[in-house]
Amino acid sequence: MMMLTRRAMGASSVALLAGCATGAATTGETAPARAPAAIGAWGVDLTARDLNVKPGDDFFRYANGTWLTNTQIPADRTRWGTFDILREKADNDARVIIEEVALAGGAPGTNQQKIADFYNSFLNQQAIDAAGLTPLQSELAAIQALRTHEEVIRFIATPGIAVNSPIAVYVGLDDRNPNRYICTMTHAGIGLPEREYYRRTDGEFPNIRREYEAHITRLMTLADQSNAGAQARRIVALETQIAERHWPIADRRDRDRTYNLKTRAEIRALAPNFPWDASFDAAGLGGVQEVVISELSAMGPLANLFMATPVSTWKSYLTYHLVRNNAAVLPSNIDAEVFAFYGTTLSGQPQQRERWKRAVQAVNGAMGEAIGQIYVQRHFPPASKQQMTELVENLRTAYGQRIDALTWMSAETKVAAREKLATFRPKIGYPDRWRDYAALEVRANDAFGNAKRQGIFDWNFDLARLARPTDKDEWFMTPQTVNAYYNPTFNEVVFPAAILQPPFFDANADPAVNYGAIGGVIGHEMGHGFDDQGAKSDAQGVLRDWWNANDVAAFTQVTDRLAAQYDAFTPLEGIHVNGRLTLGENIGDNGGLQVSRHAYQLSLNGQPAETIDGITGDQRFFLGWAQAWRALIRDAALRNQILTDPHSPSVYRCNGTVRNMDSWYEAFNVQPGDALYLAPADRVTIW
Repeated sequence: MMMLTRRAMGASSVALLAGCATGAATTGETAPARAPAAIGAWGVDLTARDLNVKPGDDFFRYANGTWLTNTQIPADRTRWGTFDILREKADNDARVIIEEVALAGGAPGTNQQKIADFYNSFLNQQAIDAAGLTPLQSELAAIQALRTHEEVIRFIATPGIAVNSPIAVYVGLDDRNPNRYICTMTHAGIGLPEREYYRRTDGEFPNIRREYEAHITRLMTLADQSNAGAQARRIVALETQIAERHWPIADRRDRDRTYNLKTRAEIRALAPNFPWDASFDAAGLGGVQEVVISELSAMGPLANLFMATPVSTWKSYLTYHLVRNNAAVLPSNIDAEVFAFYGTTLSGQPQQRERWKRAVQAVNGAMGEAIGQIYVQRHFPPASKQQMTELVENLRTAYGQRIDALTWMSAETKVAAREKLATFRPKIGYPDRWRDYAALEVRANDAFGNAKRQGIFDWNFDLARLARPTDKDEWFMTPQTVNAYYNPTFNEVVFPAAILQPPFFDANADPAVNYGAIGGVIGHEMGHGFDDQGAKSDAQGVLRDWWNANDVAAFTQVTDRLAAQYDAFTPLEGIHVNGRLTLGENIGDNGGLQVSRHAYQLSLNGQPAETIDGITGDQRFFLGWAQAWRALIRDAALRNQILTDPHSPSVYRCNGTVRNMDSWYEAFNVQPGDALYLAPADRVTIW
């Protein structure tokens, strides 16, 4: 680990990240010449601001209001903002790569051949339409032949069969043993986004349920199923019963409650009549003896519901979900019907994305690292990785200093927290070793078959994991993904190449902007290691109690206050942000931006920040943060996000974070009476 000195923070990092000097100019002086930033003169689009809005009333709109007013969400999107624009760019960059490969082709069995055939077959809607339901006939016939509950569960568990199930099993990391993979069992099985869609009687929810049943009726008709309306009613009634047995979504965040290691014998005891062994055998998991159950109290009731539901109802349920889940590679009338409900009715999206965009997404899903290997060669300069590494270390130093200064944490826990911070492993840009796709079979003009074989390939890949130690070099996002993550079991922070570009990261931008944007993202991901759930894993990634009990109580008292702040946000009538569901992400934002500003201050080497275009260093820092979260979102998509997503809407990720920082009040002269104002005693500082 690089130990960052004041000299290095002030000179080395600034030269690498911004290409400009700091500390030399005072208020009112003109900044020295620098290479042009990609956005504006120094990294922020000042024309996007709405200067008629006071920063203290709505900082998100102050920083982005003109852009918000003048921008429309594209018809094929549910939202449009910084992340979406970069994702569109990444998709276009991937398209160039894929179409070059598709045009050139490749020898049989090579990645080039597989990319070409996967992409071209997905694009060929005419051939898909001509095939009709023929590719699906063997699976539809298998459903109609089911006679017993054991046969139903064997069908559901068969690899490559794209159906839903009230109980799902996947292979993942063992939170209490980072050196092994383990099977995890979780509840699933509903077609609407979350259980509240089946339960709530206010607002749009009753209408959504009616539209869902009508959609199922239409889709079953298109799939040549008789008595489609009656089948749809049975499916919705069954899913309602499944949803009633689901846990509240916020409870599913609790890593202690969702880690329940059980033997096969203990699983059988949950519902002795359920064909557990048949399910495991059909999935290739016959030899598995231990399973982690996430929502333990739901498993017995769901298994009993499964056995109490007639096989005929399960046949209707499986038929609908089989058709729905394969819609993208089935005839266009089926694809259009699924989009009409899930895209337009449920999410407010007027127009489906062009076929090529969906084809790019499909190839990225199937062979993402094969695309990513070329992507980083073209779009991720080696210097960017070095620059990003330095910035991560700057924030690690700042985090350590803030841990040392905490008044609510004991010396005992600080030692353990420091150890965890020191062992954070950053992954930047791309993996050191690329995934092998040799076992994936892709055929020309077989979009449905390719999707099915991809599912089998992915499942076999997961099964093979169970026989070997964990691969700590593995990535769980592709390089062309505009996102980042923290993995508590490996204690790693991961930043794919595609997010490391403007407005998040620009080597020619002012350092304050970089610290406010990508610095805030880095701090956020590091913050997950110390949020209400990530903090439950120690420096080695083991889920265990390592905090002093008094520190846990003090931490909980502070985070409860943050949850209450977000509970008060009401972006839609009758729908509040869920402060418990979003708590981990909000802690990440709250602590991450505090730490990033601390790192920015260290980078100044004790000198005052220059003022550029009349805007101070701290103002540029916060504008960089606000610009990163710029976004518009459709109401239906916003409703979905609030009910299902642990991330708060963008406006609150901006406003809800800055209003807890004293430095923001000072930078923009925010006063009592301003809408975002919080009294000093009400501001939440965690790290």
